[in-house]
Amino acid sequence: MGDTDIFHPVATGAPPKQVKSRGDHPVPRLGIAPQSSPISTNKFYSNFYLGSQGQGVWTHPYSVTWAKGSGNAQSWGMSISHIDADQRAYGPPNEALHEKPVQYFINPIGIQSLILSATELGASTLLTTDALQAFSVNANLSTRAGSSSRISFPLVQGMGFVTGIYNDLQPAIHSSVFFRSVVMVGSPHEGVFKYRISLEDNKSWLLYAMSSNGNHPQLQLVSNTLIRGPTRWSGTIQIAKNTAGNAGESLYDKSAGVYATAATVTGSVNGTTGTYKIQWTKSAIVTGHSPPLVMFALPHHASSFDRATVSNVRPLRLQTTTKGLATVVVADSWTMVEKNLATDMGFSPWTPSTRSVNRLSKTAIEAINRVASSEIHQDVHAQSNLDSMYFSGKALSKFATLIYTVHELARQPDLAAQGLKNLKEAFTRFVENKQIWPLVYDTAWKGVLSSGTYETGNVGLDFGNTFYNDHHFHYGYFIHAAAVIGYLDASWLSQSNKDWVNMLVRDAANPSTQDNYFPFSRSFDWYHGHSWAKGIYETGDSKDEESSSEDAFFAYAMKVWGHVTGDASMEARGNLMLSIVTRSIQNYFLMQSDNPNQPQNFIANRVTGILFENKIDHTTYFGNNIEYIQGIHMIPLNPSTALTRTKRFVSEEWTAYFSDHSACPAKNVAGGWKGLLYANLAIIDPKASFEFFAQENFDAGWIDGGATRTWYLAYAAALGGA
Repeated sequence: MGDTDIFHPVATGAPPKQVKSRGDHPVPRLGIAPQSSPISTNKFYSNFYLGSQGQGVWTHPYSVTWAKGSGNAQSWGMSISHIDADQRAYGPPNEALHEKPVQYFINPIGIQSLILSATELGASTLLTTDALQAFSVNANLSTRAGSSSRISFPLVQGMGFVTGIYNDLQPAIHSSVFFRSVVMVGSPHEGVFKYRISLEDNKSWLLYAMSSNGNHPQLQLVSNTLIRGPTRWSGTIQIAKNTAGNAGESLYDKSAGVYATAATVTGSVNGTTGTYKIQWTKSAIVTGHSPPLVMFALPHHASSFDRATVSNVRPLRLQTTTKGLATVVVADSWTMVEKNLATDMGFSPWTPSTRSVNRLSKTAIEAINRVASSEIHQDVHAQSNLDSMYFSGKALSKFATLIYTVHELARQPDLAAQGLKNLKEAFTRFVENKQIWPLVYDTAWKGVLSSGTYETGNVGLDFGNTFYNDHHFHYGYFIHAAAVIGYLDASWLSQSNKDWVNMLVRDAANPSTQDNYFPFSRSFDWYHGHSWAKGIYETGDSKDEESSSEDAFFAYAMKVWGHVTGDASMEARGNLMLSIVTRSIQNYFLMQSDNPNQPQNFIANRVTGILFENKIDHTTYFGNNIEYIQGIHMIPLNPSTALTRTKRFVSEEWTAYFSDHSACPAKNVAGGWKGLLYANLAIIDPKASFEFFAQENFDAGWIDGGATRTWYLAYAAALGGA
């Protein structure tokens, strides 16, 4: 079996003609230079083109912020910050839990350790961006509109140095923390001049300055907030925080004078092994000096490095805000390997030990059939023709799972056929774009989104779909429903149906820069290993994601859609993404008691709640009930659930929160969340789960609108419940 390239284009043509175009998106493209490729809406640098442009951008482990005259230094340059673990602020403890974990932790913003600025920058300064790509952006501070006097900052995720490229300006390096000492300590390479900086917070930084003409930059400490350079200077200044003394300084010295400018990702799958590689493009400042880059890897990278990449790991680590310790790798590329891909996972219940379970006991089938005949006659049209792509998609996916269960597991093809006919009719409404809020193609930001906000002015309508929030959540349900329909009836896979579903795939997860109708990988972040749900909203703590389970579900849905349609690249990409996101979820979102990455006084929450780039808050956007917070990381219960949610994790979470003597006993939970909790219980106690759903006096209100009792019975039975 050969390698399958996972980044083959899904398509490169225009969206289906029934999806009309419009170019009047309410969010302007603030300060963005024209570029031929689509602009990513959900990437780390969005705050630089939104709102005030004054919120932070996290490259990890550093963050940068346009100072805009703020702080002790009142600078207009680019502020650089790195936060150590002992600087975090914590929320109140949860007294209901034995371990009393704190509700949240947040890293302070506004600490301007160093600021790369210039004497000429002031109130007329403009922030612009160019070369906006998946891993990188160029941010530029110009003295005024049209001026060539500027500082350019090539910002790349994981960068080891913060680099400022000056053109015809007088360098002014500020600190709002205050300089304690600044010492010029020689030249590690010809044309590279090094300064050791100690701040009043006892933190040590290194500054490397390189003049375009090779001359000494003659930086001078003027005050405890200002280092000043020569007038009309052109050159490059690089900044790094050093926590490792002489060893750290030696490491930075060797790579000073080079910096990453962008990155690309390639990947392939061979059998059950997937490989992906992040390759950086770089620039060398000094002729003849081009050592490997210093870049920072996150824990999920480090745990999947191949042998060659492991050999380039160095013993220098810096704290990140919400992803544990980042580790230095001295290399121009990394290769990560994911083994044991769940390539055999289909539509049936699946666990790592049982794999797919396609046959159920007579007892289970009888219980399912008693329930399925009524559930399959529910009105799919009424439940899916809504003013929300999210809830409409959930309904279609719910019915698809129900019909599959009846057809394949309960072996009732005639009953399933009736439901399938209704489901196809309901799905057609969306393909024809005749739902309450039809989709439109946005030519400004280049994406497919709900027309609802255009018509109502409600920027929060459908969870912000029109502003590119949650597209992978919303569209994953449609993609999954289509995959089930196509599996059960291959004749449904007409070109028009496939084109419409593929449009959703392309919007949320376009795999190719050859496709100029959508940005590359809008939602999934190949550096962080999971998606970001936040679209084009200015946010103080930057991007975030709430539902890790729906993130995994999107990868799963894409995988099965690729399988059904014969798109081997898409199927392979879904398999690899599902494995990567599982690794990231288990590192950062679902916290077993030995989690090494999140604060020890937080991990007993078991789930993050909402993970931002700068904080984690054990809550949801829709309420603080425990079943909401934990449950949003469960929905929808599907074949990939037991991959991301290990038995150990589920056991620890159930014991802490939902067992009879816990903080929030599942038996006391009301509404559809109760059914979700007991379905999740099947991972560790399938018999108890099955008995709950099979009970005679079952309350239909315990089933969420995006689920069915039929599927929950089948799931619990398949895992050993009957």
